[in-house]
Amino acid sequence: MNVPAVVELENLEKSYRLGKVTVNALRGVTLKLRQAEFIVIMGPSGSGKTTLLNIIGTLDKPTSGRALIDGEDITIMNDGQLTKLRRHKIGFVFQFHNLIPVLTAFENVELPLITSGVKRRVSRDRAMELLRRVGLQERTDHLPDELSGGEQQRVAIARALANHPRIVLADEPTGDLDTQTGFEVVQLMHSMAKQEGSSVVVVTHDPVVAESADRLVEMRDGRITEKVHERLAGQKHTIRAVEPLPPEPGRSLSQPN
Repeated sequence: MNVPAVVELENLEKSYRLGKVTVNALRGVTLKLRQAEFIVIMGPSGSGKTTLLNIIGTLDKPTSGRALIDGEDITIMNDGQLTKLRRHKIGFVFQFHNLIPVLTAFENVELPLITSGVKRRVSRDRAMELLRRVGLQERTDHLPDELSGGEQQRVAIARALANHPRIVLADEPTGDLDTQTGFEVVQLMHSMAKQEGSSVVVVTHDPVVAESADRLVEMRDGRITEKVHERLAGQKHTIRAVEPLPPEPGRSLSQPN
């Protein structure tokens, strides 16, 4: 059965000016993300990973090419349309959690539901259900600084899934965690996204995260090409790339201003 694409990227180019120098952060990137697919993007610093994630997350626009979410071209949307799309179709998980420190775990998860206009009774039930599913039903009234790093990231996953997003974007979600906790967090994010029918794109340097991928995308010099990744012994369908780039400027998902 042909699974429809949630995200379609067609020949994306992204260039920045750094003084008198033009930096080509993305060079002809074409990629499809299917429903409930878990894709991991790896590559050296400056390879274009975060730039690509920012474009999928509607935090940046390509210089040329098309980026479609559910068949809608986000490159021609205005700021209001992009904000609405982000609110209803995209969830974010950051390296440093980005939980609101004065809100409890429950309030952090409920907040995106409230801002989307969900009725209070429904938002409360949904937030509680998600916290139960991430194993934090006994920690709902705790503030972020009363939770461990792994618990904070579990809250962040619950928050990202609150509005039943089509896509979850994660930027180095295990970067601030020890190996075992990172593994548990990735497995949780993978299984919960599958249950919700959400597609996931993760940018990481962590090989533990890569092992969970349905597909591994390797980037270098802003390009990706399809090849089998020998280290995975043919177990994963991998997309690969070539050549180094200067570090990519622009906004990071960790600072989506």
